[in-house]
Amino acid sequence: MEIESIAANSALIRAREGRGNKGRSGRWKEMLRFPSISQCAELAASIEREYQSLCVKQPIGKKLFKLFCQTRPDLQNHISLLDALEDFERKSDEERREFGIRIIKRFLNSESNQCVSTLLSHEQSCSHSLEADPCSDAFQACREALHKYLRGEPFSQYQNSMYFDRFLQWKMVERQPITKHGFRQYRVLGKGGFGEVWACQVRATGMMYACKKLEKTHIKKRRGEAMALNEKQILEGLSSRFVVNLAYAYETKHALCMVLTMMSGGDLNFHIYNIGEPGLSEDRVQFYAAQVCCGLMHLHNESILYRDLKPENILLDDNGHIRISDLGLAVRLTDGKLVHGRVGTLGYMAPEVIGRKHYGVSADWWGLGCLIYEMTAGKPPFRAHGEHHSTSEMERRILSDQEEYGEKFSLDVKQICSLLLTKKPNHRLGCQSSGGKDVQAHPFFKKINFRMLEAGLVEPPFKPDPRHVYCSDVLDIDEFSTLRGVTLDQMDKYFYAKFNTGSVPITWQNEIIDTGCFEELNVFGANGSRSPDLDRCQSPDSPRRNLLRRIFRRHHHPDAADESRQELVTDEANT
Repeated sequence: MEIESIAANSALIRAREGRGNKGRSGRWKEMLRFPSISQCAELAASIEREYQSLCVKQPIGKKLFKLFCQTRPDLQNHISLLDALEDFERKSDEERREFGIRIIKRFLNSESNQCVSTLLSHEQSCSHSLEADPCSDAFQACREALHKYLRGEPFSQYQNSMYFDRFLQWKMVERQPITKHGFRQYRVLGKGGFGEVWACQVRATGMMYACKKLEKTHIKKRRGEAMALNEKQILEGLSSRFVVNLAYAYETKHALCMVLTMMSGGDLNFHIYNIGEPGLSEDRVQFYAAQVCCGLMHLHNESILYRDLKPENILLDDNGHIRISDLGLAVRLTDGKLVHGRVGTLGYMAPEVIGRKHYGVSADWWGLGCLIYEMTAGKPPFRAHGEHHSTSEMERRILSDQEEYGEKFSLDVKQICSLLLTKKPNHRLGCQSSGGKDVQAHPFFKKINFRMLEAGLVEPPFKPDPRHVYCSDVLDIDEFSTLRGVTLDQMDKYFYAKFNTGSVPITWQNEIIDTGCFEELNVFGANGSRSPDLDRCQSPDSPRRNLLRRIFRRHHHPDAADESRQELVTDEANT
């Protein structure tokens, strides 16, 4: 390995190890500084006052609503019950019955001092559901009733509290303009059709991400505007533990940038072919296939057809869990309508795609069959690894040939592959009305507990080495340069404005919480009073005073941590 690659890998490993507290800029509190509440008036007037969004879906909003309820004696038991129900969902199958019984005795029993009287009518139905099947959602009706109560008077009172005002402040910080200067850049991780993927770190929080840079000239030359915007818009509307999350979307002079979940474990293609003999053990094949299955079901539930399932697009995180990436070819199935078009990667295209017929989710279940086959055999189903055939020959094989199964295939693996690689879509596993439940019910997945998998409670069979970088050496990844002779005009700027939307709320809020920034900054006054920034009678600092503060800090409190890193990271000035 060349010295340049060793240095780049070492810098990345140190950054990953120092994420969070150690990875923050010395100026991080200034970067996340709350505006005065008087500066939030416009947001307060325009924000949608919807309980489900503000108090359930948005992580910071959820925390602040709970903090408000905890200050109200009449609501404390309601929030304790809500916390207990969330804990119940994270319990293993063996723990659920006993834990559920404790919830009923504590909150749904009239003799308990923590009884939630408005929900007493649910005691009997919850007990029966828990006894019949502790793995079911025994408290669903109870949870719905609890939220129905909280979205009433408690939610109205919350909106007049300092906790809601603090939420408005967080939303103002969340909506700050995003530029390249908010990130440190480390080594290149890979190269795609429109640009490169780089490891990066948020200066304010220390969170590590992967930055997918799409070169503007390449996008325009290849007319890729619709594909780039489509991927960005689909990702910002998703929140799944089995699909990469979009955290930020911004632009530089030369590139459009999507900042995505950092997947330090590399892609499945690397693991299949670059570590030991080609292929993976059956327990890893089962685990990865099960998580991909969940990811596809999440996408299909959102009416999204993926269309590019292959090992290169399945990435591993630090702990060995996988996520589906690269949604550039994904498409929404409007009103259940089918699509057509020869889209995807040839060796993994379903027969109906190659034949330019109308198709739906059947194409993704074919892709899962190809993936399970390749993870098992160490080669794709219709060609040897590294073998190159003409387009017509590959099409002929996919349309006509029967895949072959060697000694690596157990009976269950062979059977599920055969069912997923059935040529006729209406006979293919996963294409019935069950929405993928029939795939999960196949004996191949008999060792997988999908409820616990969905909750992130299943331990991966393989955990990546934190001291290893699972991608090609820096020198083996060709440099992506700006194309000459491509002129960007005003119409391009209109497109960039649609792309350059900054932070994605749920991902950003999770970052603030996960890195400890929320806990450190979310401070109120003494004895539960408003802090000065929440005092509507106090004027915000003038721009001149803010400028003087920044100049003083720059000259007297240098960011030593940032300076020491400067030798290790790529200069962003030319990005």
